[in-house]
Amino acid sequence: MKILVVGYFSETSKSNIVRYFPQDWNVVIVPPGKEMLHHIEDCQVIIPEHIKVDHSLLSIAKKLKLVQTGAGFDNVDVPACTQLGIWVANAAGVNAQAVAEHVMALILSYYKNIPFLDTFMKNRMDEHQLDYTGSELKGKTIGIIGLGAIGKKVAAFCRVFDMNVLAYARNALVQSDGFVKMTDFDTLISTSDIISVHVPLNQQTKQLINKAALKKMKNTALFINTARGGIVNERDLIDALKNGDISGACLDVFESEPLPIDSELRNLGNVILTPHTAGMPDGRKFHKKRYDFFINNIKRVENGEEPESKLNQL
Repeated sequence: MKILVVGYFSETSKSNIVRYFPQDWNVVIVPPGKEMLHHIEDCQVIIPEHIKVDHSLLSIAKKLKLVQTGAGFDNVDVPACTQLGIWVANAAGVNAQAVAEHVMALILSYYKNIPFLDTFMKNRMDEHQLDYTGSELKGKTIGIIGLGAIGKKVAAFCRVFDMNVLAYARNALVQSDGFVKMTDFDTLISTSDIISVHVPLNQQTKQLINKAALKKMKNTALFINTARGGIVNERDLIDALKNGDISGACLDVFESEPLPIDSELRNLGNVILTPHTAGMPDGRKFHKKRYDFFINNIKRVENGEEPESKLNQL
């Protein structure tokens, strides 16, 4: 069994990942590029990060049985895989705790002005001249776009902070637990103090947050995105932040990743940025729960069973 892991990893991360898989499996970890193309020819499983799994790639992968992703799967052409008899599965919910904690960390950092206060102290500035604004979360309304595993976890955390929780879900069958009030998209974005996105990137959600949506938000609103960068029109968001259409943003994902060095987002004082690390439970890019899920799914496919959290039907 040959498993190809494609992504950018440190040597320590590579070692951790390889050691975690069964020893009789051939696990190859490579960055995107020519070396990757060489290994795709005879791998049975691919775990893709930072690459598109499309027709051109699949045409090389003659032995491929499973494309296994993390929570997001917008980089995989699922119909093409189905046509070729290849299973596609994601790992929905395995990083819910990590992402939800990250969301709360961003919210608290923003409203308690932690980045500013940290810089203030480290620059040895006169504390008698401290001039800043802070705010409590109690009574604030958070609007959660997408009420899946992560959205529900964020809602539960917000309940502890005595916040009001609104949620919008495209799936009409999604049920709240009574604490969360389901509403429509326009009501959510126009009445929430905080808007947090937790939907997958697809044709329906691409650039869901654009100039029109941002104009409907309160000028005191905080926008948070830990889902996918493509859900937001980044140019429109930058303009809204510069023009005061919204108060601020906390972003872990971007239209182009890594975030370009010359991105205007890096220069905005009302923005907190993290480098797509919300789903990581620690700093080594090794997610034990995620790889447990991967290994279990690979074994299922190897035994002729359907993978868990499958995204297609063969």
